[in-house]
Amino acid sequence: MSSTPVPPHGRPPLHAVQVLGSGGAGSGAHVRSLTAGLVARGLRVTVCAPRRTDEGYGFTGAGATFTELRTTTDALAVAGIRAVSAGADVVHAHGLRSSVLAALALRGRRTPLVVTWHTRVRAAGARDRFVRLMERRAARAAAVVLGVTSDLVDRARMRGARDARLAPVAVPAPRTEPDDDDLRRHKARAELGAIDRPLIVTVGRLEPGHGHGPLLDAARDWRELDPEPLLIIAGEGRERPELQRRIEAEGLPVRLVGCRDDVPELLATADVAVLSSRWEARSLLAQEALHAGVPLVATAVGGVPDLVGDAAELVPYGDAAALASAVGRLLADPARRAELTAAGRAQAATWPSEDETVAHVLSVYDELATGD
Repeated sequence: MSSTPVPPHGRPPLHAVQVLGSGGAGSGAHVRSLTAGLVARGLRVTVCAPRRTDEGYGFTGAGATFTELRTTTDALAVAGIRAVSAGADVVHAHGLRSSVLAALALRGRRTPLVVTWHTRVRAAGARDRFVRLMERRAARAAAVVLGVTSDLVDRARMRGARDARLAPVAVPAPRTEPDDDDLRRHKARAELGAIDRPLIVTVGRLEPGHGHGPLLDAARDWRELDPEPLLIIAGEGRERPELQRRIEAEGLPVRLVGCRDDVPELLATADVAVLSSRWEARSLLAQEALHAGVPLVATAVGGVPDLVGDAAELVPYGDAAALASAVGRLLADPARRAELTAAGRAQAATWPSEDETVAHVLSVYDELATGD
């Protein structure tokens, strides 16, 4: 990454505190990348997050000071953020809950709060009203709200944000490995049980709204293909027992493999990647698939169409027949898969770079720190 001049002699480096929760919706990868870039530009960065999030993303390896965010109770979390933010030049919270906790922690202080919304929290009934209240509190407390898609920016403005902006967010491209890629891929497919059959991969939390029901409906149709493909679902969540019962009861060609710390490598083994969510902003799975050159079938929701352009097959959310058909056509058409591989890598090259993302965030920090 390029660097900017260090602060003038006698002026301490800008201190930015990053607050986040589990690191879902791409926020963990974003904060890891952002931290490395800010530290390279001379900033002092403290990351305040649950211990398991640091273990997953390695913020200290990017040059940050890490402080554990204890989330046993909201009061404990607020006290922790308030303590770590003492003397900070800016606090940057990622995600709705982290934004609200940071807003409460900074109440009565002049420390500017920047909020990034990476995704939209979906809820119904009383919980929907509660989510709206949380959004309003976070949006109104923030000096600047950064949304990763235009509809998130619009949502922040509707909730009373004083300043809401579209923000470039980059996901690091996977590092290329030396010449043993084919051997590694063959070994990985053997471990998954997909040597002589097509492999379909999806990654995400096993929670409502991620479209796993229609995805299993599609898998039922894939049993008619020859050879029968295997669907790998990586991730954990409260829907796992229900999904496992259905897989076993219907004899579906599906394996739940839990959380993985090798998602880019797992995706690289796939013949097709699938994104079946009800709503996504800048889907981490879609970005990783296109970076890896894996053909993608995705639901045409949220920010997905703008993100992937013509480099993926898009289907309506919840339409299992359309999903099954799109994947089946790709598996039967190597030329189309090769076309999507090339288009995906070309589309990924148009996305904001890590350097551009860091420069944009730094400009916001400088603006708030100097009062311009």
